Amino acid sequence: MISNVSVKNFKSLKNISIPTKSLNLLMGLNGMGKSSFIQMLLALMQSDNLEKRIVDLNGTLIDIGQGQDAFYQFASDDFIEFALCFDKKSEFKWKLRYQTDKDKLTAEEGYADTEMKNFREWTRKFQFIGAERIGPEDLYDASSVIVSDKKHIGLSGEYAAYYLNIFGDKNKVQEVLRHPSASGATLSEQLNAWMGEVSPGVQVNTQYVPEINKVILNYKFTLGFDTARSYKPKNVGFGITYVLPVLLSLLTAEEGKIIVIENPESHIHPRGQAELGKLIALAAQTGAQLFIETHSDHILNGIRVAVKEKNIAKENVNILYFDKETTNSEQYSNVTSIRVDENGELSEYPKDFLDEWSNQLLKLL
Repeated sequence: MISNVSVKNFKSLKNISIPTKSLNLLMGLNGMGKSSFIQMLLALMQSDNLEKRIVDLNGTLIDIGQGQDAFYQFASDDFIEFALCFDKKSEFKWKLRYQTDKDKLTAEEGYADTEMKNFREWTRKFQFIGAERIGPEDLYDASSVIVSDKKHIGLSGEYAAYYLNIFGDKNKVQEVLRHPSASGATLSEQLNAWMGEVSPGVQVNTQYVPEINKVILNYKFTLGFDTARSYKPKNVGFGITYVLPVLLSLLTAEEGKIIVIENPESHIHPRGQAELGKLIALAAQTGAQLFIETHSDHILNGIRVAVKEKNIAKENVNILYFDKETTNSEQYSNVTSIRVDENGELSEYPKDFLDEWSNQLLKLL
């Protein structure tokens, strides 16, 4: 597990060093540095030549641009620095030179093959679900290499339907993640139960079409002891399809897996967001490590309730609030670490953190 992340001179991150835990919730107004933090992780994960001292700004996970897009504009030093510490003992640090018009960063020193082998092993189980997920479609892509071999569901969840088709009835969900009202422990049964927290009674079905190597996805809704006819994703709105890859990534959490999700709450009703927060907390109890970027106080409150109900230890929850520090000569991201106690109470409430509901209510009084 990553136990500490340090970043210097990368985008708006002037100089931060953050202890990380099993569940890391990134919050704050837009443009405060949350995405920059995630992009640093993605840049390292997508770089195939780290042992040769090269970090790719553009690749399979993220496109940042050129050196001028990555470098903190007010920096006094002419380098970018990334550092990850694993299990509080093994640290990997890259001091990177940048060129304004180049899309690669080059370090002065690299790591031996044996060290990079350990780094790759620690980060081998990595899943990123971006904010722009695939929406309702008539057909979804299939890939045996990405799904069957690598066990991935795609950056935008484009392989979620195929993943469910392959593993839905074969794989069982870990006990800590199981929904109490599910009909069984298989991935499909658990997915339907958790999906019911978003849209009550929904059932997800897939059909693989080998002739075109595509998957048909449809939904049914229970009516008492029976089910209605099938509906195409385009006829049930964005929310159900948008949350499908998020639920799959959480229900497949396991020891040593690093899961990064942007805006899991997109298109989801507040009640469903709160239940999603609970599942996020449970996923962090599997031995996986989660980095969740969110603007939802319902996600946060679902996690706080999970702490109070002892579904996750308070020591495993790390709330990181991003805002901006502005002086006469520069502007950079500031990160406040907020703790949760055993009753779900927060150690502090920074300005603009959770007070917008009260702000608007006061205008109505």
